[in-house]
Amino acid sequence: MTTIDPDQTGAIDQTEAITLGLHDASPQHLVDKMADDVVVEMGWGRLIFGQTFADPATLAEVLRQESLGRRDICMYAREPHVLVSMAPAELFIDPSHTYRLRFTDDDPKASEPTGFSVRALQSADDADEMNRVYVRCGMVPAPVERLWQNHLEQDAVDYLVAVRDDDGSVLGTVTGVDHKRLFSDPENGSSLWTLAVDPTTSLPGVGAALTRALAAIYRDRGRAYMDLSVSHDNSAAISLYEKLGFERVPVMAVKRKNAINEPLFTHPPETVEDLNPYARIIADEAMRRGIWVEVLDAEAGEMRLSHGGRTVITRESLSEFTSAVAMARCDDKRLTRRLVAEAGIAVPKGRLATFDEQDHAFLEEVGDVVVKPTRGEQGKGITVGVNSAAELDAALARAREEHPHVLIEQRAPGDDLRLVVIDGKVVAAALRKPAEVVGTGHHTIRELIEAQSRRRAAATGGESRIPIDAVTESTVAEAGWSFDDVLPEGQRLRVRRTANLHQGGTIHDVTAKVNPHLCEVAVKSAEAIGIPVTGIDLLVPDVTDQEYVFIEANERPGLANHEPQPTAKAFVDFLFPGSPALPQAWTPEEAPV
Repeated sequence: MTTIDPDQTGAIDQTEAITLGLHDASPQHLVDKMADDVVVEMGWGRLIFGQTFADPATLAEVLRQESLGRRDICMYAREPHVLVSMAPAELFIDPSHTYRLRFTDDDPKASEPTGFSVRALQSADDADEMNRVYVRCGMVPAPVERLWQNHLEQDAVDYLVAVRDDDGSVLGTVTGVDHKRLFSDPENGSSLWTLAVDPTTSLPGVGAALTRALAAIYRDRGRAYMDLSVSHDNSAAISLYEKLGFERVPVMAVKRKNAINEPLFTHPPETVEDLNPYARIIADEAMRRGIWVEVLDAEAGEMRLSHGGRTVITRESLSEFTSAVAMARCDDKRLTRRLVAEAGIAVPKGRLATFDEQDHAFLEEVGDVVVKPTRGEQGKGITVGVNSAAELDAALARAREEHPHVLIEQRAPGDDLRLVVIDGKVVAAALRKPAEVVGTGHHTIRELIEAQSRRRAAATGGESRIPIDAVTESTVAEAGWSFDDVLPEGQRLRVRRTANLHQGGTIHDVTAKVNPHLCEVAVKSAEAIGIPVTGIDLLVPDVTDQEYVFIEANERPGLANHEPQPTAKAFVDFLFPGSPALPQAWTPEEAPV
């Protein structure tokens, strides 16, 4: 096969990003007709343009040459059913839909995004940030050097990123391919690929803005349309595309049967599929190593893992190796405080509520408190930022609904830092931040909260939602707003006080920069409790500094919340020392999250 420049000049290009089988045609021949056998290397896999292949057997052979850990996609095959018949044991028709946006002279001009902007790739660092977004969306990442090389050397491939206006961080990305520049497409088309939006962002409209920006590029170049492929069951993405004017067209994608695509052509055990993300990440890691996984209770995330004569029962990240005593110590926040304090760990000043004037006296002494039931999880019954007698009484009543014993603690400054400790080592560190919304100037605060809640639920498999309750209403009121007010464009509003993920909070990885002393505190806390796997929560003004106060310990930390840190790998290493750890294969989707 020969490599040429796709820009209709006939010049030879040695980048290997676009490979064309010429069937003895000269480069000049390609100026006047569509190129033959066009394959584009994208890093995560190859885009194979089936309409450029005259021979389906040749096309099937190209698909069969897919590299390990990659995900090739063939689009526009002339007869996809015939193509699959060439290698039925290796190829399948992807259960996705193709949508097309046809460009016209009177297309409406897109409105400017709020709080972020869309621009072209500018550096290899941008490419690295694109990969971060891919991983957070469960997509296959690409080598940074490939992305950057394509950007520099292939004018048929376009990379866009959405970046925040305040700090320049990358929120999302999209890739486009110009078919006309690539292979002199007689249909004058283009296509959109790997649209991904960071699921932790609170800014609305990122996916739509990226799609519109890419469409604008191809419309300005005089292209006739832009296509995209989306999973048939991704209703949220399909709704977005239809709203933007895309219409479904009868174009099919063909892929090779591999480990990444397996869920698309086989039916995994139903009970494994039913596991929540916190159990599923462990099951996937175990199965990659050849460890037998038997689901005992999918709803509870309970599994029996077996390998080499060793069997362990787990419930998400809770295993038989966490003793009942250690679990009870974590369950009782008052007991947890006492144990870690005796080990020299700093804890906030606090008291067990007596539901009388002594509680009010404590509030007057410290000025600002956190009220929480001594037992419970997922942030239920917790009220942060109580500074008046009336608020204290209401917070005590809420906490008491969850458990009769209630703890009152002095509120310490700082952010909520979760440190995951497995077998005496910190394997992940993340800041957890309360839910917030960003104003558009058109939507009420209630509408913004509901939209953000739907987004968080979609990104977490329904695990994270922002409650519309008295706590949310009081948090909004404390900032001087009501649910029915329209928040000005670009203004940020925190709508919950606690950073709990189940209540719409977001998590931000800081493993690479957390102060080693804080890691030592987490390990020491776990040792004091006597627990091998735990999530230690600290309040810290600065993750790079040593200042902290201990908040609580979780006996069943959500490992899926800390990807791409190797929490599941560390957990399975702990359960089955010496079991082979294989490279992780991410499952991609060509649609926004």
